[in-house]
Amino acid sequence: MFKFFKQNSNGKNGHNSQNQIRMSDLDGQPIGVGDKVECLRYDMGICEIVEGEVGFDYVSLETGKRVNFTRMVDAATSFQKVRKIEG
Repeated sequence: MFKFFKQNSNGKNGHNSQNQIRMSDLDGQPIGVGDKVECLRYDMGICEIVEGEVGFDYVSLETGKRVNFTRMVDAATSFQKVRKIEG
């Protein structure tokens, strides 16, 4: 018989409850506090990652707008909708 649900290491069916958002840009590069990124949503332009009340926030260097990291998640990949700026 076919197994419709995968069994995880905890012995429970379905998705792993430990799924977390990856703090990586669209190219898979890890990002963290202090990094400068180009935000691809909300017309924020160049932003800096800072610690917020709940997790991390993106603060636009151009407009001053502040957005929580959860609003930048790409649903297809779980990466953030940003591109890291090197240097």
